[in-house]
Amino acid sequence: MTDATRVEWREWGREAFAEADERDRPVLLSLSATWCEGCHEMDATTYAEPRVAANVNEWFVPVRVDVDRRPRVRERYNMGGFPTTAFLTPDGELLTGAGYLGVDGMRQVLESVHRMWDDEGREAGRIPRALNGDRPPAGELSEAVESHLAGQLENKYDAEYAGWGTDAKFPLPRTVEFALKRDRDRALRTLDAVRDHLADEVDGGFFRFAGERDWSDVAYEKPADANAAVTRAFANAYLYTGEEVYREPAAAAVEFLTDDLWTGYGVGGSLGPGLGRAYYAAPAEERAELDSPRRDLTVLAGANALAADALLAFAAYTDDDRSREYAERVLDGLERDLVDPDSGVVTHYRPAGGDDGAGDDAPEDLLEDVSRVVGAYVRAAGVLGEGADVARAVADRAIEELHVDGSFVDGPRSGAGLLDRPFRPLDGNVELASALVDLAALTGEDRYREVARETAESFAGATDRLGVQVAGYGSLVGRLLRGTTVIAVGTEPRSDLHRAAWRVADHEKVVVPNAHREDAPAPRTVPEGSAVVIASDDVSAPATTPDELMARVAETVE
Repeated sequence: MTDATRVEWREWGREAFAEADERDRPVLLSLSATWCEGCHEMDATTYAEPRVAANVNEWFVPVRVDVDRRPRVRERYNMGGFPTTAFLTPDGELLTGAGYLGVDGMRQVLESVHRMWDDEGREAGRIPRALNGDRPPAGELSEAVESHLAGQLENKYDAEYAGWGTDAKFPLPRTVEFALKRDRDRALRTLDAVRDHLADEVDGGFFRFAGERDWSDVAYEKPADANAAVTRAFANAYLYTGEEVYREPAAAAVEFLTDDLWTGYGVGGSLGPGLGRAYYAAPAEERAELDSPRRDLTVLAGANALAADALLAFAAYTDDDRSREYAERVLDGLERDLVDPDSGVVTHYRPAGGDDGAGDDAPEDLLEDVSRVVGAYVRAAGVLGEGADVARAVADRAIEELHVDGSFVDGPRSGAGLLDRPFRPLDGNVELASALVDLAALTGEDRYREVARETAESFAGATDRLGVQVAGYGSLVGRLLRGTTVIAVGTEPRSDLHRAAWRVADHEKVVVPNAHREDAPAPRTVPEGSAVVIASDDVSAPATTPDELMARVAETVE
């Protein structure tokens, strides 16, 4: 039992569900996070109320899950936000659920579910539609996919306040990146709103979202993965515009990731609200007198890979040594603790402190992790000249273990609850397929592109139902149809030609350094000291200076 809540929480796993089966009780699943202000409020009020705790302990088998450590549980049982309170059968099927519940609301729900269980028992359970075993609707890839999603950028755009939608506003960094090449004004206006409302001007970094259409009612939470993704979006905006108003927020977020969240061997999971609005509303000179926000120093593989990707992008565009140094440290930490460069196994997390390793409890081979790891190491190969072998190993294992019937499932098809049911998230499939397209461009190995194409085709039949939240799917399809621009540089990294290649205004390009070597990671070599631009079947003449390279890009890329 935890003193804070009075509830006798069990760990997620087969033992808890076996107990529910033996006692013939439903499972009360609490999905929580260190950064979640409402989760801590529920612990301090709702679960601390003696009658609520007594009913929970008597009528249910209560299970507490950290959504960052168990994303597959999060995706299967999330009721639209956190905290989530879900009620399950002993087989893991869903009975009902809700979000934040106060004392009175919780008592009503507990009594209602208790009656339901007495009346209907396990027959009341259901399997969520996304887990019913149906494959996504496949179709042909065409320009209509990208056009539809580009149209959604306009149709769903909030012309008054910027961003997309008319409810809560999220940064949607991947949507912004899609728009940077196709609807730049709306992309930049959205980043302006993110900078003005969600950037922490004192400590750096970005808050997770705003609760209102006008970007007010800010949720003062800073998860590492959200910060890394938004940092990369600002860096890419700087790539296209050269404007300091996009470089500066990215630079402040880099400092936040590598200082406030730095564990000594990686980036920690999140910075929570702590005193929440009181702390973040205070001016800089008063914050030092207040209690610091809650800090979760769990090192998550996917979040760290995404952070390395963002740091390397910022370093490549700006020559920022701090970003490069910390990206290398993050990658070293991943290979030491969470990524096996030989087998390609990716372990989801390393606990705060790091002394005990990741532990047997940490999941392995999760789609959200492997997609980001492949992407980070492809970026590392392009910026640092190293990383292609790790990207290959992780990609090969992901294809072998997770690519089932044409698309990727979110992890190994085993575990408690409904974890044995295949789930094919579109965003995770897009992220990994996009990384495979990059890996194919880097290495010249078409097999990665073929898997990416098959994956994209597996969702093409649902194009008319897709919205701006998955706009990255349009980018993936466009690249599969038109090809990826590759700049092969016959020099070591950080030469003038290599730096110029990274400054070409296309964040979807792939840069291949050391392309003059016989062991270059692609079946194409260029004369030492020169660079060539490859777009579709067109290969430019060699360029030997940055100015010549820019001219070759203009000649070769439509």
